[in-house]
Parts: sequence; C-alpha cells; structure tokens
Amino acid sequence: MNLDEYKKVQSAAKEVHAQLGRFISSESSEQLISNKAIELMASMGITDTWYHGIPAFVLLGSRSCLSVSGRDYTPSNELVGMTNMVTVDLSPMLGDVWGDCARSYYIEEGICSEQPKKAEFSEGKAVEKELHQIMSEFVTPTVTFSELFEFGNQKIRELGYENLDFLGNLGHSIETDPDHRKFIDSACHDQLGAVNLFTFEPHIRKVNGKWGFKHENIYFFDQNGCITEL
Repeated sequence: MNLDEYKKVQSAAKEVHAQLGRFISSESSEQLISNKAIELMASMGITDTWYHGIPAFVLLGSRSCLSVSGRDYTPSNELVGMTNMVTVDLSPMLGDVWGDCARSYYIEEGICSEQPKKAEFSEGKAVEKELHQIMSEFVTPTVTFSELFEFGNQKIRELGYENLDFLGNLGHSIETDPDHRKFIDSACHDQLGAVNLFTFEPHIRKVNGKWGFKHENIYFFDQNGCITEL
C-alpha cells in the first residue's frame, strides 16, 4: 500500500469540505450541494467514486437522521432555509485508491457557521469530536472491530446519544472492492491492525433529538502502533 496515494485522495476530500461551506446558503438543496461538492472534487482531478455511484451523499434537515444505503439514496430538492443542519459524506476514488470523509454543516440565520451558537448544534459537534478522541485513546492494533463497536456504542449511550447507522456499525476498513470491507460491528472479530486503513464515522442523534450528526476520518497505525489520522 502506498500511503501517500491515500493521503492525496483523503486530503482532496478534506479540502472540498474546507471550501464547501462557503457555497451552502438558505437557497441550497441536497442536489445543489452534491453538485458543488462533485465540481470541487473534479477541480482537483478526482471524478470517480467507490460508493454506489454516489460521490457526495448529502442529507439535510430531518433527513440528517436518515441512514440508508447509497443504493437507495436520491438527493432531495428541499431548501436549507434559515436554520438547518447538513451532513455531507464524500467517497472519492482515484484509480483504486479510496478516500472517505464526512462532515456536518450548521446553518444559522441562513449562513453556514463553523462555530454554531445553537446549543443542539454546538453540543452535537463537541460530542463527535469527543468520540473520535475517546476512540483514539482506546484502540491498539490488537483491538478487534467488534470490541471497538461495543466500546464506541457504549460511549455514545453514556453521552446521551444513539447510533443511527442502518447497519449499527461505526466504520469499516478501506479496501479496493466495497464487498470486501470489514465493518466495525458486533460480527467482525478481526483485529484492527490486520487492515491497512479504517474509518471511524459515528452517525449519531441526541436521544429524543432532531438532528443527525456525522464526522468521519480514516485512521491507520504507525510503525509504533499508534493510531494516526490519514
């Protein structure tokens, strides 16, 4: 595996996220946001996706809590409006090299804000950050996918949130064939260190809450066995 190639693709996805918020307004829809994300990715030379032909999986409003396979996804034309939340999951591919990166966007007074003032938004953003930090402190190369699944879901519950993923998982290995992915679920007892790269992507909602939050990174273990974000 050429780690630099994966860093290139994942860095492009992160750069799209860094730019995308400037284009999201009250008049945006899932379709328009998806189109812009695809345009930005193409400007970096990446036009393919590994995920069911869906390079930018966009959900807004009540649909931010929706968990559905890309096989069944169709972007809506509902407008963002003045107060809303949008999740965007990018799945770029260059050759057979994948990226995978999801972020949440917070719209207040019709403007996309990186530091939301609305309590529900700021809390959900902080919980996602905490979950990634907790995960990084817990995992080692010998921890199994199923152990991380149990640990991660326990922490989600302790923080007063629920896992929205339609399969109940929290991420997957990065492969060259989607059908070969190992998932962070109860059934996979392989060690995390047995794969080159894996995602951590809790899709969560506060119990009895309105909004679904996503934050996804790719991770790997360095030569010292320390978890590292790609």
